[in-house]
Amino acid sequence: MRDHLLFVLVLAALAGCGQPTARTTKGSTDPRPDLLLITLDTTRADAMGWEDGGVETPALEALAAHGRVFSRALTTAPMTLPAHTSMLTGLYPADHGIHENSRYLGADQELVTERLAARGYQTAAFISGLPLSRQFGLARGFAHYDDELGTAAERDAAATTDRALAYLADAPPEALFLWVHYFDPHEPYEPPEPYRSRYPDEPYRAEIAFMDHHLGRLVRAFESRGEQREAVVLVAGDHGEGLGEHGERLHGNLLYQSVMRVPLVIAGDGVTPGRTDRPVSVRRIFDTLLALAGEEREQSLLAEVEETVLAEAMKPFLQYGWQPQVTAARGDLKVIRSGAVEIFDLAADPNETENLEGRVRPPRELLQPLLDYPLPGTGAAVDGPEPSQEDLERLAGLGYVTWRGETPRRDDAPDPKDMTDLFADLDRGSAVFVRGDYEQAREIFDRVLARDPENLMVCVRLAVANSLLGNGGRALELFDRAREIAPGSTDVRHYLALHLLRVGRGDEAAALLETVVAEQPRRLPALEALARIRQTQDRPHEAAKLLERVAVIDTDNPTPLLRLGEARMALADSKGAIRAFEKARGLQGDGEFSHDLELGVCYLADRQPVKARDALDRVPRSHPAYPMALFKRAQVSVLLSEPDREERVRLAYRLANDVTRSLIESEALFRDVAFR
Repeated sequence: MRDHLLFVLVLAALAGCGQPTARTTKGSTDPRPDLLLITLDTTRADAMGWEDGGVETPALEALAAHGRVFSRALTTAPMTLPAHTSMLTGLYPADHGIHENSRYLGADQELVTERLAARGYQTAAFISGLPLSRQFGLARGFAHYDDELGTAAERDAAATTDRALAYLADAPPEALFLWVHYFDPHEPYEPPEPYRSRYPDEPYRAEIAFMDHHLGRLVRAFESRGEQREAVVLVAGDHGEGLGEHGERLHGNLLYQSVMRVPLVIAGDGVTPGRTDRPVSVRRIFDTLLALAGEEREQSLLAEVEETVLAEAMKPFLQYGWQPQVTAARGDLKVIRSGAVEIFDLAADPNETENLEGRVRPPRELLQPLLDYPLPGTGAAVDGPEPSQEDLERLAGLGYVTWRGETPRRDDAPDPKDMTDLFADLDRGSAVFVRGDYEQAREIFDRVLARDPENLMVCVRLAVANSLLGNGGRALELFDRAREIAPGSTDVRHYLALHLLRVGRGDEAAALLETVVAEQPRRLPALEALARIRQTQDRPHEAAKLLERVAVIDTDNPTPLLRLGEARMALADSKGAIRAFEKARGLQGDGEFSHDLELGVCYLADRQPVKARDALDRVPRSHPAYPMALFKRAQVSVLLSEPDREERVRLAYRLANDVTRSLIESEALFRDVAFR
């Protein structure tokens, strides 16, 4: 690839027009090229060096110089997961179903990786941000998916590149599809030196310069992978950053070019250098990769197909009940539909400052796809389990907090572009709410609700915050208000039930929770809360059945299994308790499992003294019930006729507490042992 690219540059310098159009044939008989997809999170197109973006990006500029630049590339949604899902499926969010972060791609949606793997490609991915971690569904088809972020929500370009280079050094010789995702320009902007000092007042651009440096390392290593196979590099942004334009500091709420137009470059063997100025969608990356791999794909970015490009921004609609937003672009015209209609001529007005609505009539081929674009439902359907509290807090640190409940449609729903003064408060309030700072959340959400009184998400979270702060009267007022906003809402009943349970009104809470789990049988918090109530109501069989349902749904979580084991113990169901405890132990490992005493007791009751011995031997001296463990271990020792059984009985008596001392004294197994 390197020789080919140098050849192109030399011809261009000498002749001024040397642009090859045919694929280069290298020594390999394998027609499949190596493919490198680099995605740049939160990267504006106008921050690139070739657009005089005020930042040095030599690695990206080198690719642009000998590749094809798409100057009007648009993302499908200004959020990380929906945009990347479109790149890897070839679909708009309306078709693949992912409109926000923290959602789950269904297994019925085919990824380009699966197609490439079926064609014999080695597949590997290196992910730099939590929104793309494997739990959300994009890892399918990858033989290697490196999303190991530790306890952080992201890792920088240096760390991700180091991992990718280590993989390349030992990668097999077969055709390779490598995806590397960089997250650096995402807030919080924390560029390292010397980039921080080079751009002291522009940390966002400093992050881009840092990312570009390590992108260059990656591309050089990819180019030098071998001389026998053709290779193509495709670089794309997933969305931009508002930086205050149109009232949006970050991204996710609006559809203006600052967050929608992204860098897109393709360079390598068989790619005709040049510039494409028509609108294109990043979803065509799917077709492009398959076309490069040898499939017939008419919608490849390299096929120069004219189309109407669509995109959406559904966060305000799904989170706050505001107007849904869809945009369409074709030629120089762009239309945004968000209650009101905005029309912009991007050639004359690239910053979208003059709305031409009423003065320009867009052609039918632009308007009809916009009108036909399907809107998502406002229900609470979720395809996967709730993210862990740890992941929710890590996502909150990135500004991503998702309301997973129902949002009623409003007849007078606000237009998001008219509510920009609330963006910061909504993001900040949701973030501190998830992190447990309910006092600050209450202060922020009080302010938001005064401005947007029909916002169900804010009303419910404000009610919960007051409940957790002990303001029960105010919480009930807000829950009543939420019921007026959304009569029959499952979410309102659920959170109200948790409040009632918190203040000791368990029977009322149970009645509400019964309706919640009847409507949403997989709603884990409701099942768990109802199980707790059944235990306090002395209805252990019902509690155990509820916990069984929780364990079946939340298969990777040991906590419900531990609670189920305790419930089965209370029912004298030793076998059921053993099954639950052993599953939990398998998930946690011996170092973390804390119920060896209970497990030993159950094995002893089930007449399995050898397994009881093994479990009881794992109980640490620091265990608060260690005297009981010694007593049970002494029983097992006698039953197994161990040589040191008398010593174990005496030890149990010497370290006994009031409870175990009387048990030892009355234990028939010990009547022949002098333990006093």
